[in-house]
Amino acid sequence: MPFTTIFLIAFSMAMDAFAVSLGSGVKIGPGPRPLFRIAFHFGLFQAVMPVIGWLFGNTIEPYVQDFDHWVAFGLLAFVGIRMIRSGLSKDEEETPRDPSRGMTMVMLSIAVSVDALAIGLSLGLLGITIWTPAIVIGLVTGILSLVGLRVGNGFGKKYGKPVEVLGGLVLIGIGIRIVVSHLKG
Repeated sequence: MPFTTIFLIAFSMAMDAFAVSLGSGVKIGPGPRPLFRIAFHFGLFQAVMPVIGWLFGNTIEPYVQDFDHWVAFGLLAFVGIRMIRSGLSKDEEETPRDPSRGMTMVMLSIAVSVDALAIGLSLGLLGITIWTPAIVIGLVTGILSLVGLRVGNGFGKKYGKPVEVLGGLVLIGIGIRIVVSHLKG
C-alpha cells in the first residue's frame, strides 16, 4: 500500500479525534501533562484498534458491525452531556474535571478509535500488513489531537463556560454523525 494512501487513511481517521480534542481542550487545566496524556492515548488507541481488527479479521466483524457505532455514540454523548451540564451549572468549580484522567479519558479514547477497528478488519481482509498503517495512524492522530487540544484549551481559557457547552455539543454531534453515517450504509 503506498504511503500517501496510508497517510490519507490516517488523516481521515484522526478527524474525529481532532474534533473531540477541541472539545476536551476546553476542560484541561494548565500544563503540558494533560495535553500529552490525551494526545498520547488517542494516538495509542487509534494505533492499537486496527491491529486488533486485523488480528481478528472477519471473525469479529459480524459481531461488532451491528453496534460499534452505538458504543461510540453512547460514550461521546455521555461525556458531552457531562460537559454541557458543567457549562450550564451556576457553580464555579475550583478544579474542573480533567478529561485526561480516569474513565473519561478511556471512554473518549475508545469512542474515537472504534472506526479504526473496522479499518484493521478491512486491511486484514485485503491481505495488507498492518504495522506501518497502525503506526502512521497513531502518530497522525496523536499530533492532530495535540493541535486540537491546544486550540480548544485556548478558547476555553478565553471564553469559559459557553465554550464548554459548545464542546459538549460538538461531542454529541460527532456521535450522531457516526450513527447516521453507519445507518446510511
